[in-house]
Amino acid sequence: MPPEPAAPLATIAAALRRERERVGISLTELARRAGVAKSTLSQLESGTGNPSVETLWALGAALGVPFSRLVEPHHEGVRVIRAGDGPRVRSEHADFTGTLLSPGAAHLRRDIYLIELEPGAVRAADGHAPRSVEHVVVAAGRLRVGPEAASVELHAGDYATFPGDAPHRYEALAPGTFAVLILEHP
Repeated sequence: MPPEPAAPLATIAAALRRERERVGISLTELARRAGVAKSTLSQLESGTGNPSVETLWALGAALGVPFSRLVEPHHEGVRVIRAGDGPRVRSEHADFTGTLLSPGAAHLRRDIYLIELEPGAVRAADGHAPRSVEHVVVAAGRLRVGPEAASVELHAGDYATFPGDAPHRYEALAPGTFAVLILEHP
C-alpha cells in the first residue's frame, strides 16, 4: 500500500479528482485542456506530484474553478496561519511563491494570497477568468506588477489594482519582496 500523501498534496489530489468528476471529463481530456502531461496529472491526482503555480492555474482554468479550490480545504471558525506556514506553491519560471491565506467561498468570489518574490526572472501570469480583478499591497521590498503594457513599480505600503483577465507580471525589484494579493473572481 503506498504511503499517504502529505497534507497539501492530499488536498490537491482530492480536489482535482472531485472537480474533474464534477465536470465529467477524463484524465486525458483534462490534461489536454490544461496543456499538461497526462502522467503529470495522474501523479497529482495520486498525491505524488509536485505541482507548480503555473500547473495549478492551468488546471483550475480548465476545470472552471479558482486556484484556491484546488489547494485549500474549507475551514470554519477562527483560523490562524503563522508566518512561513500555509499551503505554499512555487513558480516554475521565477523565484515566486504563493501562499493561499483565505479561499473565497462561492458567494465571496475572492481569494487572498501572500506572495514572496526575489529579483531575477519575471513571474508572467496568463489572464484569469473574464472580469477578474487583482489587488496588490506591497508589505516589504519593491515590486513591478500589472499588465505588460501598463505595469507599475510599487514600494512597501503601496497598493495597485488591475484587470486580472489579461496577461500580467510580477517582478521583484528588491530582495525579500512580499505582498498581499487579493484576486476577485467574476
